[in-house]
Amino acid sequence: MGETVAQPPEVRDKAFAEFVLPEVKILLRVAMTLTAQSADAEDLVQDTLLRAYRAIDRFDGEHPRAWLLTIMRRAEINRHRRRRPHLLDDPDADLDRLTAADAVASPEEEVVSEGFDEVVGAALAALPDKHQQVVRLVDIGGLSYAEAAEVLDVPEGTVMSRLHRARKRIRTQLAAAGLAPKPKRSRM
Repeated sequence: MGETVAQPPEVRDKAFAEFVLPEVKILLRVAMTLTAQSADAEDLVQDTLLRAYRAIDRFDGEHPRAWLLTIMRRAEINRHRRRRPHLLDDPDADLDRLTAADAVASPEEEVVSEGFDEVVGAALAALPDKHQQVVRLVDIGGLSYAEAAEVLDVPEGTVMSRLHRARKRIRTQLAAAGLAPKPKRSRM
C-alpha cells in the first residue's frame, strides 16, 4: 500500500465521476439480482461504490464495468461469509419491476397480464438457483453474457447454456398454461 501515491481529492473525484457514476444503474440492477431485496441491493451498491472510490487511484481506466462488477462480486461474497446461514430470497420480488406502471391497459389486458406474470413467476421460481440468477442478470437486468459471466465467476458458455435451459423450461410452462405456442416436434 505504501507504493501507491494518493491523488488529490479533485483528481479522485473526477475519475470517480468519469468511470464509476455512469455505471450506478447497472450496479443496482446486478445487485438486485444477487440479493433480491432492495435494501440489501442498495447496501451492496453503496459498499461497491465506497470500495471503488478508495481504489480509484489504482484503476487504469480500462473496462470500468468489469472492474466494478468484480468489486461487487467480491463484496457480496464477503457479505455472505458474514451472514451464514443465509435464508433464500423470494424470486418473485423481482417480477414486480417488470410491470409497467405508466401503461394504461384495458381490464382484459390487465387480467391476461396478471395471469401471464403469475405463470412466469411460478416458472422462474421453479428453476434451480443458478438458472434463476442467469435469467435475472441477462433477461431482466440486461447484462451481456460476458458481464453475467464476470458477475457469476463462470465461463461465458456456462451462462449461455444455463440461460438456454432456463428459457426452455419457462417456455414449456407458458405453453402448458396456454400462453405460448406448443413446441414443435421433429418429424423424424
